[in-house]
Amino acid sequence: MTNNKPYSNTRATLAIAKASFRSIIRSPSAVVFSLAFPLIFIIVFANIGGGGISVDVGVAKTCDTSSDIYQALKSIKMVNLIKDQTPEEMNSNLLKGRIDVILDIKTTQTMPRFIIDARYTKASQEKGNIFKSVLNNIFYEMNKYIPNPPPSIAEIHETTVSGREYKYIDFILPGMLGFSLLSSGVFGTAFVFLSLRLTLVIKRFFATPVKRYSIVLGEAIARLVFALLGALFIIAVGHFAFGFTLIHGTITVLNMLVLSAIGLVIFMGFGFIISGIAKNDSSVPPLSNIITLPQFLLSGTFFATTAFPTWLQSISRVLPLTHLNDAMRKVAFEGASLGDVTHQLLILAMWFVGIYIIAVKTFKWE
Repeated sequence: MTNNKPYSNTRATLAIAKASFRSIIRSPSAVVFSLAFPLIFIIVFANIGGGGISVDVGVAKTCDTSSDIYQALKSIKMVNLIKDQTPEEMNSNLLKGRIDVILDIKTTQTMPRFIIDARYTKASQEKGNIFKSVLNNIFYEMNKYIPNPPPSIAEIHETTVSGREYKYIDFILPGMLGFSLLSSGVFGTAFVFLSLRLTLVIKRFFATPVKRYSIVLGEAIARLVFALLGALFIIAVGHFAFGFTLIHGTITVLNMLVLSAIGLVIFMGFGFIISGIAKNDSSVPPLSNIITLPQFLLSGTFFATTAFPTWLQSISRVLPLTHLNDAMRKVAFEGASLGDVTHQLLILAMWFVGIYIIAVKTFKWE
């Protein structure tokens, strides 16, 4: 009895996706890179706080940048002086905890020599206290060289604005999520498609009615489902165990999952390129590390990019993981919608186009 039922590539795609998903969840390396490592980093950093502290100081337009105090601040590595924002942007970022203090310095001809206006935020009280200590140390050093010094060479006016507390988990979790997506997209895709090619599995597929796009799409669906489930798990652990901020609750989670999907698709493009140029399994890790390690270190995964030298920040702003991390943090902590992170999405779209143009040229079926 003949079966006249037409062949369905949709069913073939879903069958490949199902088989690939089973393979992923049975792979220890996939679980370790996508879930275990990010969770370990979240637990460690959430409990010890951030290393490499950088205090972001917005410099008011009326600030005397030629004053001795300002010059002293310039020489302190942990102080990041921000001068390229409008007053409105600075005030907004102060409320959100993206800037720790707004500073205005005026120099006088009498004592006290300096009048300082410092505006702090409750969203970043710890760093505000650090900055106060920095100022006090500067005053102390300056007083040492003044004969019969006055009680203080500066008159300080301090105000504190209300703001949502910015916890370190709010910084580290989106970075760990990006870490998970990059690892899964690059290493997972590269190893899988190279293995399918070397073991002639793809060649055997060509003897069936399965279309080429079904093979790629099936693998992509499986990896996407696994990554989104992993992202949801990481977000849930961060929120319920460590108080990770989700401004709009479920809506924020959904937006983060959309960004995760976009990031994974782009990172899979790197994996396709590596699988095309790699000669064997042993060449995949070094090629993958060339792509992943710079992004892990320079994209604000573990610490803020503002702590980097200016030239290194320029490199950081080019990397796709930087913009994915920035978009994640804005959505989670600031309550931004996807429409509010169009700049980051545009950069990611440019990476998508560029990466897949290269992937199409380098990917090999046999």
